[in-house]
Amino acid sequence: MSAAQGRSQASSHRSPQGGGISLKRWLCAAVFALAGTAQAQTIAVPPPASKPDAATFNYDLQPRQIAEGTWVIEGAVQDFSRANGCNIINTAFIATGAGVVVINTGPSRLYGEQQRRAIERITREPVQRVIELNLHPDYFFGNQAWADRPTQALPGSISGMQAEGTAYADNLYRLCGDWMRGTESTPAREAVLPQTLQLGQHKLELKRLHGHTADDLVLLDHRTGVLFAGGLVFAERVPTTPHADFAAWLASLDALEQWHASGAVKTVVPSHGPVHTGLAGVQQTRGWLRWLTTLMQESAERGLDLGEVLGTPVPERFKRWAAQPAELHRSLTQWYPRYEQKVMAAPNSGR
Repeated sequence: MSAAQGRSQASSHRSPQGGGISLKRWLCAAVFALAGTAQAQTIAVPPPASKPDAATFNYDLQPRQIAEGTWVIEGAVQDFSRANGCNIINTAFIATGAGVVVINTGPSRLYGEQQRRAIERITREPVQRVIELNLHPDYFFGNQAWADRPTQALPGSISGMQAEGTAYADNLYRLCGDWMRGTESTPAREAVLPQTLQLGQHKLELKRLHGHTADDLVLLDHRTGVLFAGGLVFAERVPTTPHADFAAWLASLDALEQWHASGAVKTVVPSHGPVHTGLAGVQQTRGWLRWLTTLMQESAERGLDLGEVLGTPVPERFKRWAAQPAELHRSLTQWYPRYEQKVMAAPNSGR
């Protein structure tokens, strides 16, 4: 029996509730709903610190001190929108005593300029360097404001910025409108390699991992225990996956957990989601990736089409997360056809 015939035959069955859902889809939904019943740690999402003003294009950036010499400028725990100025990223800076290190520069030229002024209100130390943790646009689209300072990223991230910057700009201009005015893709200019920097009293360890993208930089300040986890950790938000390697991502989360177990990490700053202590963000991200990849693999093995998979109920522990279900749908649309192809190419697949 062909896969198409199997789908047709299964669709003639009804769920026990008497609805119009195919038996195959109903059973699949039940399996994945049960898979999501495990208790998940939650992280409190504070009210937004900033109130962007679309009339004046003021991001209202509010640096918040989280440790000695360390401030975070928190983005909205949301998806991109004109209402939030497309500011959904956490940027940060560390006043080391020997100069300021800036981490990520935000989604636009305007953001970078306002970020720079916000930093100057807090400290008189000069900015020594600007570090971007991966290739995604809200990590580096504020770089125009930092043209007189070294902007740095891993080599693979710089290559990605150069290759995809124009497409990023087109997309953000469409999503964000005039918040993007005057913004041009300006990739980091200097490659940085994994190393440990002693700046003033702060020992900053730069570590290369991968999985969220091909080159994920994380930064641990050994003086304060603050870990800037980049896009490897999401908190209370559905992870984005356009450049994902799921197996590598899970391995990188294991590495971050081992770092935490060593006692070196006290506070985690994800690029998206609230700052937190402990492993809740790592566990949330791991739980989502495992659920998503299992959903795609087992759905492909069952012969479900993309439309059926898009209709799968989301487990309760994920329902409240920001960017739900839009981010899930983006991931499924991109990745599920590859799972289908892999299953169909397998020997004795029966499809």
